[in-house]
Amino acid sequence: MHTEFQKILDQVQAKAPAARTFEAEGTTYIRNFRPSERLILLGCGHIAQPVCRYAADLGFSVTVADDRPSFVNHTRFPEAEQVICDSFPNAIRQIQVNERDYVAVITRGHRYDADCLREILPGTFPRYLGMIGSRRRVIGLLNLLEEEGFSREALDKIHTPIGVDIGALTVKEIAVSIVAELIQCRRQSTKRRSRSTTLTAEDIDLPLLQFLAEDPAPKALLTVIETQGSTPVKSGAMMAVDQALRMAGTIGGGCSENAVLMDAYRIIGTGAKRCVTIDMSNDVAEEEGMVCGGQMKVMIEDIPEKG
Repeated sequence: MHTEFQKILDQVQAKAPAARTFEAEGTTYIRNFRPSERLILLGCGHIAQPVCRYAADLGFSVTVADDRPSFVNHTRFPEAEQVICDSFPNAIRQIQVNERDYVAVITRGHRYDADCLREILPGTFPRYLGMIGSRRRVIGLLNLLEEEGFSREALDKIHTPIGVDIGALTVKEIAVSIVAELIQCRRQSTKRRSRSTTLTAEDIDLPLLQFLAEDPAPKALLTVIETQGSTPVKSGAMMAVDQALRMAGTIGGGCSENAVLMDAYRIIGTGAKRCVTIDMSNDVAEEEGMVCGGQMKVMIEDIPEKG
């Protein structure tokens, strides 16, 4: 078991996706672990700031680039993982766009937009490529690039005008529309059903994985495998606890964890596993101010001492 989690830990630390397949009550489940997607913002004007902030809050690893030092710096973009001040072509070469990246071209003018696209299009096409601008000016730029020899097929893959059409007018509204389109792209292949055998949560909790892979003590692993109604977490949420009641991860906190903590504690060292259903609308939930109205099914399994 420790070897399984060590392999997952090694993969995610190498920025590669990983997955755990396990069985509960005769059903096989898959819990994916996906590294943060990289969002590259080319242009650091006023729209870029809320886009960076909202996207980082949603789990994107944000890189920002611009050629103006007064615009691209950690003071203006505290949530950014990487800040690059250089010409757009040089910045793009430094970034090395790959097929998993999301790229938003939101520069201060189509001259710079064109510079960005001329550098991006000959290379690996990212998962998402969007460009800001009015429909008329965008059409003119794309036609120009087609005349320069870029394929219409590649140009047609660009999301432009950028963002979901929500009638946005203000800077923050435009940022919301852009981030909404990023989510739309991210979730194209995600199953929405709460009872899907591919669990919803795909986040990476490094302390939890390190606790499971490297800590030798026996412990119990709790994994949410189904949810119904309103719950504090989605399927795939995980936590672990050992005999000293050291814990890592979470399945929602409060009553949702307390309801199964003793069940988990009793399983440690037994080699057993069992499923427990937590009713989030019971009296305990009400007393703790967590009237969610839903249910969670949690699988608890023994993780033996590391040999």
